[in-house]
Amino acid sequence: MVALTADEVERGYNNRAAVPEHPYWLEQFAARSQSAVEALHPSLDVRYGPGGKETLDLYLPASPARGTLMFIHGGYWRALDKADHAFVAPVFVDAGYAVAVINYDLCPQVTIAAVVEQCRRAVAWIAREGPRQGAAAPLVIAGHSAGGHLCAMMYATDWSGLRLAHAPFAAGVSLSGVHDVEPLVQFSFNVDFRLDKAEARRVSPVHHRPLTDAPLLLAVGAGETSEFLRQTRLLWDAWPRNRPAGMQAPMQIADRHHFSVVLDLTDPASPLTQATLALFPR
Repeated sequence: MVALTADEVERGYNNRAAVPEHPYWLEQFAARSQSAVEALHPSLDVRYGPGGKETLDLYLPASPARGTLMFIHGGYWRALDKADHAFVAPVFVDAGYAVAVINYDLCPQVTIAAVVEQCRRAVAWIAREGPRQGAAAPLVIAGHSAGGHLCAMMYATDWSGLRLAHAPFAAGVSLSGVHDVEPLVQFSFNVDFRLDKAEARRVSPVHHRPLTDAPLLLAVGAGETSEFLRQTRLLWDAWPRNRPAGMQAPMQIADRHHFSVVLDLTDPASPLTQATLALFPR
């Protein structure tokens, strides 16, 4: 797509270097998540598949759920955990929705392609088993960073392989997602990803055709690197049929960088939260 030098890739994709104060924001993730677990008493480590980390935490509202949000955490497919992202649950639970925050095995123990398959199993499990567990349809999938990539890959899924007739979700959110993985072949983290160019193309949403018309909200912090801004626009341009009704461009969230932007999901009045809630069919 765009030819970058190795130095340009490092500057464009190393978010921890781009945000030197990232330890503060990761501490915020953990502290807010601990508070969410203490307040909501979720069902923890519910197994959705056979892999070591194929588990999810399920947060339920007091009354029957109006729908379910499945959240896929970031960390470049190689770090972080669902336990660090419980903070996404309270606002949606308060609005009457179930929230499933999923885990997946991490690189280099598995490949990115294997992580994609695990997320597909999580979606299929929620579609089949979720209603019995209190996680009712409709389902909206959201993910941040690597989780945004994984959310987009759900759109490029032939669900018949998981014995489903069609995509079992109503909409999705890719927040700060990587949609063209090819530049990461030159990234220092590729020691864990183990990508070559062919494999990077195979796991890049932008090189696939979406197999559902479900709307996909594409959002990014306005203060993120130029590469993350480009990555968001790239999928917007490539998948016009999945643009949410009324949106004329990807959502750029002012005064937010790669780590602070996801915490907008803790604010019920934020544009990101409101746009995510609006994806649930009324």
